[in-house]
This record gives sequence, C-alpha cells and structure tokens, in this order.
Amino acid sequence: MATALSEEELDNEDYYSLLNVRREASSEELKAAYRRLCMLYHPDKHRDPELKSQAEQLFNLVHQAYEVLSDPQTRAIYDIYGKRGLEMEGWEVVERRRTPAEIREEFERLQREREERRLQQRTNPKGTISVGVDATDLFDRYDEEYEDVSGSGFPQIEINKMHISQSIEAPLTATDTAILSGSLSTQNGNGGGSVNFALRRVTSAKGWGELEFGAGDLQGPLFGLKLFRNLTPRCFVTTNCALQFSSRGIRPGLTTVLARNLDKNTVGYLQWRWGIQSAMNTSIVRDTKTSHFTVALQLGIPHSFALISYQHKFQDDDQTRVKGSLKAGFFGTVVEYGAERKISRHSVLGAAVSIGVPQGVSLKVKELEKQRESAATNVLQKKQEAESAVRLMQESVRRIIEAEESRMGLIIVNAWYGKFVNDKSRKSEKVKVIDVTVPLQCLVKDSKLILTEASKAGLPGFYDPCVGEDKNLKVLYQFRGVLHQVMVLDSEALRIPKQSHRIDTDG
Repeated sequence: MATALSEEELDNEDYYSLLNVRREASSEELKAAYRRLCMLYHPDKHRDPELKSQAEQLFNLVHQAYEVLSDPQTRAIYDIYGKRGLEMEGWEVVERRRTPAEIREEFERLQREREERRLQQRTNPKGTISVGVDATDLFDRYDEEYEDVSGSGFPQIEINKMHISQSIEAPLTATDTAILSGSLSTQNGNGGGSVNFALRRVTSAKGWGELEFGAGDLQGPLFGLKLFRNLTPRCFVTTNCALQFSSRGIRPGLTTVLARNLDKNTVGYLQWRWGIQSAMNTSIVRDTKTSHFTVALQLGIPHSFALISYQHKFQDDDQTRVKGSLKAGFFGTVVEYGAERKISRHSVLGAAVSIGVPQGVSLKVKELEKQRESAATNVLQKKQEAESAVRLMQESVRRIIEAEESRMGLIIVNAWYGKFVNDKSRKSEKVKVIDVTVPLQCLVKDSKLILTEASKAGLPGFYDPCVGEDKNLKVLYQFRGVLHQVMVLDSEALRIPKQSHRIDTDG
C-alpha cells in the first residue's frame, strides 16, 4: 500500500476547515455548510470583474471540498492521504474492501505520528557543513621547483578547511527559550571547537534579551549579553556586550547595530564594534522574491574593505540560486561566484569558487540543513486568498449585521487570530495576529457562532500569520447589548454566545 503524505502536504488543503465542519460531520451537516458557502461565493452575485474572478476560484474550491467529503470512499482516502491521494489513478492508495473502522484506526495512528513530528519541530534544529578546497595549483603552479619530484605533473588539490555547526532550541515558557549550539572547525591541520548555551526572554512586544555562556579549546570562557529593541515600526537596534576570558586576560567587546527599513524590501544597517577587531560598518541589503543584493563599506582594525554581492533566485521547485561577489580591501581583492540548490526537504547543497590576490584559488562546498518550516513557503499566497475572501464577504456581512442588530443578537466587535505576546497590551496583540472580525461575523447564523475542533487557519478569510507557533483566537462580541470576550486555542472548539464570556462591567 502507498505511504501516507507528510504532515505539510496533508494540511495544505483542509476541506473540513474550509467548510467549518467536524471531521465526523454527517452528510446533512456537510450539505448545510456547502449550501451556505455557495450562496456567499456564487460568482453571479458579483458584478465587478475582479471580485467575480475571485468568487469563481473560492466557489470552485468549496465545490471540490464538498464533492470529496460527500462521497464515503473519496472521504476515506482524503482523511488518510490528503488531496494528492485523490489524484492517483485507479485509487491504488487504499484498498476498497477496507472498512471505515479500519481506515479510522490508521488515521488515528497517523495523527499520533504527526504530533510526535510537531514536538520534534519545536526544537528548531539547524546545522551547516562547510568544506574548503584549495585549488590554487590549477592556476598558479611552481613546476620549476618540482621537476624531479614524482607525480609533480598533476595539480595538487587538497581540502584545507572544514566547519561543522549545529543548534537546537527548547521553549521553556511562553516567553523563555533555551538555545544550545556547538561547532567544530579545522584549517591547515589545526582545529578546535566550542559549545554555547543561551537563554532568551521576550520582555515585551518590542524587545527581548539574551544571556550567553560559551567555552572552547581555542578560546577561553565567554560571557555575553544581547538586547534587541524596536524603536519605531521601521527601526530597531541591537546591542551585544561580551567578555572573552583567555590566557592574556579579559578581553571586553561591544557591538551595536542600528537598522532601518528603507522600503518593504530594503534595510540599511549601521554597525559599530569596539574591543575585539574594532570596526565601523555601513551596509544596505535588498531582498526580493527573485534577488538578494548587498553593498557594504567597513573601516576597521585590522581589516577595512568594500563589498558588493548579488544573488539571483530561480523560481523552481529546487530553489536554485546563483551568486557572485567582489570584496576589496587592505588584504587584497577576492572574487567569489557559486550556486546552491535544494537536494531534499530540509537540505541545500552549495558550491563556490573564490579567486583572490594574494590568497589564490579555493573551492567551498557547503551543505545546509534548513530549519523546518511546515507550510511557511506559501504564507503569502494564503494571505492573498484570505484577503480576497474577506472582500467577497463584505456585502453578506453587512446584511448579517443588520439582521442581528434588529434582534439585539450577536455582533462581532473585534476578533484577532495568531500569537499573542502579551494579553494585557492591545498593541502587542497585533504584533503577530491578523484581524478576523469580518470572517467570523460572516459565520454567524441565528445569533450563534459555532467553530469546530480544528485549526482556524483553514476557515474562509483566515490564514496562518506565524507558521509553526502556538496560536489563539480572541473574540470581543456583543450579545443583547452586553459585551462578551473569549480566547481559545487554535484547535479548540468554540460556541458563542455564552454567559461565562460576559464582561463584568461592575468590576
């Protein structure tokens, strides 16, 4: 039998969330949800060409979801293998003679495996492997000195350096995270390693602090303090203080970085570093969907240089990138060019050739294990789909509000979905949350709102604003002229109005 799809693929199209029904929903519940969404998204209800086109896409998606879930066989296949399982010819993915109970048993097993994978992803493992190959002999040989040496007719290419690093994160509380990292390096026969432990605390929606402890065989113990603060919505500052203990004594260091968003794709940086390799650095970084450009100028001891680099991102499944850079300073000039390509779900393989004067020629091979991202690659697309759905809901929401106001019914005053950094500060709530007031009001029927036990990210007009993080839904609503408020977990069922949600105005 074919293997089940990964968690990311299974969650890519959640038909149950789209129709806002339970996974155990009956055919009558499916039909009622389908009819209501068809009335909302029917293309004939919209005259504007753009809205009509968006309505057609959502209408077709709702129709597709209902067709799959209304048929017992296709529903069983979708429950286990997701949308891609339905596209396989001949329905080979599931034996037709299997009973619904057997299918449900396997689905529950897959759910347990998904929870185990989700727990593993919370550790956020990241690692790199970098290998340096000295190829100078290909371009600059000293044949006159080695004419009598056996084998001197072949260029000598050797690995002269290697670097390996790994890090993991462990959330301790909602605001505290522990980070453990380590690295090993070797160059020209000499090597060493280091281990670092950091404790990060989010102090507010605008900033966080981090304490770092480290030790290695090449350098002594390290103690550091790092602070981050948002000064304005477009400007932030980072300060890093460090004390390096060695046989020569204590070497203090201070690094401060001031950054400002020049536009949505461009950031300017001013960096000042004192102590260990003191320097001043100015750089501008522009990152778009298809390119990454950097220009930098540094004045410092012992190195001063100017740098310009460009990277082109191909829009293919393998995420291929080609890059080139030119760096010139007191140490000489270095030209580097290379490429990298995704070779598996979490790994990237890259290679670069570096040509320098007077350094020579070297080849760098790098393998990067990417941070696990769940469904983060299509967040922008999901956001655009949600915004289109909200525009289509406006007229229906207006009629729903008029009907509810006439009967002193259920009015959604405000609703937010995402990660709430600080429940007591409304400003901080909006840091990683989205406004879902309109989508929730659209789901109100007969002064009631019922959300099933599933992720809210799949509801019409919703999307995931912080992939891989714990999320909540917070709703402020009015019923019979009285304000109510409730907050629930992402996958928690919700039924309103409720007496327990009522805000005590006397207090």
